[in-house]
Formats: sequence, C-alpha cells, structure tokens
Amino acid sequence: MDAFLADGELTVRGQIREASNAVLYCTVERDGRTASCVYKPVAGERPLWDFPDGTLAQREVAAYEVSRATGWDLIPATVLRDGPYGTGMVQEWIEAPDGADDGEGDGAGEGDAEVPELLALIEDAEPGPGWKAVGYADIGEGRTALLVHADHPWLRRLAVLDAVINNGDRKGGHLLPGAGGRLFAIDHGVTFNAEDKLRTLLWGWAGEPLTEEAVEVLRGLREALADGAPLAARLAELITGAEIAALRERVAELLRTGRHPEPSGQWPAIPWPPV
Repeated sequence: MDAFLADGELTVRGQIREASNAVLYCTVERDGRTASCVYKPVAGERPLWDFPDGTLAQREVAAYEVSRATGWDLIPATVLRDGPYGTGMVQEWIEAPDGADDGEGDGAGEGDAEVPELLALIEDAEPGPGWKAVGYADIGEGRTALLVHADHPWLRRLAVLDAVINNGDRKGGHLLPGAGGRLFAIDHGVTFNAEDKLRTLLWGWAGEPLTEEAVEVLRGLREALADGAPLAARLAELITGAEIAALRERVAELLRTGRHPEPSGQWPAIPWPPV
C-alpha cells in the first residue's frame, strides 16, 4: 500500500471542511487500481508555536512508521509525497464497517462486523463492566457526567502507542472502527515533541501495569530505535534529533516503570474539544 500511495496518480475529489488544516479527499490510481485516500498538503498547515520544527505531514508519517514497527498497525498507511498542492501527507482512507457511522479516515475495513462502542458519558459514579473511567465532564446546566472509554484491547494498544509518540491531541473523532473489531487512528500531526505533551481521552489504564504484549512490543521498539537501525534512520528524515532522543527516553521509561503513564498535572490532560 505504501508504494501504491506514493507512486499512484493523485486526484483531488473534495475537501473535508471540518478539519483545522487543509484536508483533501482524493483518489489514487495505479495500474488499473483505484483507492480513496486523504491528502494533507504542507501548504495548508497552520503554524504551531510549540512545534517550530518540521511539519504536521512529517510527524504524521513518523507516527505511521512507529506504528508499523510495533506490528499493531494502528495507523493507516501514510506516505510523504508530492501532490497537486505540493508536498504533503497521503493516507489510506478507512471505510467504516457495516453498522458504523461514516467518519473521517483513510481505507481498510470491509464486510460485516459488530462495531464496538468506544466512548460514552454516563451518570453513574463508576464505570460498568468493560469500561474504564477517564474523568467528569461538564454537560451543561450545571450537570456533569462520567466520561468512560471501552476496556478494549485495540484501544489499550493505542494508549501505549500514544504514550510512545507523545500524542498531544488524542480525541474521540480520531478513532475509526474497522472490520472484525479492528481499530484505526488518524490525525498525528502534533506528536513527537521533546517535551511531555500527552493529552488523550485514553487515561483509563493510567498507572496500571502494561500488558506482557506491550512490554514485548516496547522491547522490540527499543531495538528498532537504536543508532543505525532502519527505523531510526527513517525517523531522522522526518523529525529532529532531539525528538528522536526524547522518543527513545519515553520507550525506556515505559519499560522501566512497566506501567501506563499518568497525567503530569502540569496542564490539561484531556484535549478540548474532546471529539
């Protein structure tokens, strides 16, 4: 899929207007095959004071490379390439499985599948079985509700990946259900900052021990990030040396503690708006 996205003919079909930066819905065609994708040109990015180096597009691709290295493949195929409006990120479009609402995303997921509910607001003080509490949210008229997310293995993997890439903006709208209970995640332009920027809705496992699977994945990622390793060399083309060093430190800290990180308390831990 990477080569197909990188080398196929890219045609703009429309614009996703809800996005804060330029996001174009496109098709890519090569050798008689056509697929849908998202194209985010660098020219359409708004500057961010806390991300002065690199581009959103480069960080999106870097996040995909790390996701692919974990073996979890939580982020749709993503490449950096030239397009009708210059260099930008091109990402596979994820089709919602039957029974799911159509959402933004990029192209895996076919057939019938039971789509799990991932996020909810409840009036109970504690989450029910199969749910993890995040915190209380103001729902208007002086009322609050408990924000919860599913105790779902794919979400838990994503919580680990977000901690690794230092995701500063994990919102509910970035979660895309795929076929067979799979989960995909999009919008990774504010990642890899050298300072702790983790803001997410997936705090339900905060402070809990990592799964054995996650520990094994992190060990493999530590090796993949070593000097001279292919992943480290690829990331050096996309993010700064300081950001790579901080990435290695985050992986090492997760392995040292063996636990999911907890909010630092130095800034809001949940992004706003949350969806």
